[in-house]
Formats: sequence, C-alpha cells, structure tokens
Amino acid sequence: MTRAVDVAAHILREQGPMTAMKLQKLVYYSQAWHLVWEEEPLFTDRIEAWANGPVVPTLYQRHRQRWQLTGADDLGGDTTALTEAQRRTVDVILEHYGSKPANWLSELTHRESPWRDARSAAGLSDGERGNAEITHASMYEYYDGLTSTDAQDI
Repeated sequence: MTRAVDVAAHILREQGPMTAMKLQKLVYYSQAWHLVWEEEPLFTDRIEAWANGPVVPTLYQRHRQRWQLTGADDLGGDTTALTEAQRRTVDVILEHYGSKPANWLSELTHRESPWRDARSAAGLSDGERGNAEITHASMYEYYDGLTSTDAQDI
C-alpha cells in the first residue's frame, strides 16, 4: 500500500522545494480527491485536524523541526510505490493547488467542513492544539458534494 511519505516524495520530485506546511496540504488534497475520483484511499495514514490545517502525523515525524523541504530524498519515500492512477491524482492536484502559497492552502482547509467538523466534534477552538481525526468518509462526502462549478479546475 502506498504511504503518505511516498505521495510526499512524488510531490517534492514534481514540484521542487516547499515548506512543510504546503507539503502537508498538498498531501491532504491528494488524499481527498483520490477518494472521490477512485473511491479508495490514496494512502492509509491517519490525517488529523491540527491548528494550522490537516496534517498527516506519520509524515510530520519525517520532517519535524524542518520548515523547508528541498527534495524527494528528504523524507525517505518511494515515488515508484504510486500506481499510474495515484500519480495522475497527485499531478492534477499539483496543477490546481501547486502554485498556491502554504498560508492560502491552510486558510482554504479552515473553510472546508472536514477540518472544521473534526475540530468541532473534538471541542477544539481555532488555534487550539489537538489531534482530531479527519475521516475518509468526511473527506469523501464533502469533496464529492462540491458542484462542478466549485471543482471546475480540478
């Protein structure tokens, strides 16, 4: 099974250096849209609703205390672990979200229900630390429910 770190390595290989926050958001959106398009998870790693948006803790452990990541080798992921369908999903996400700044992506996730609902269910306020899970079901329901106008560029 593909791991979040494999997806992150592919993103870094294709996109180049970026902040850890931006990488986390791109991995999150890759998972969310893969759930909708392929009706299966891209990876099984847990995603949590942290104060600055969705975070994959297993990926975080690989880049902890590093603000900037420079390349695919930084994390130890295997880019060849992705199937063709998985690579297509990630590449579409990079086309749509890849040029956006990390803060823009974080703010976008804060407006969307998977992050908000996970934090609300756990009784977490904005900015409060917490590790509430963002479930595959909540991601699928929200992103699948977007109208074609909302998702026109994806």
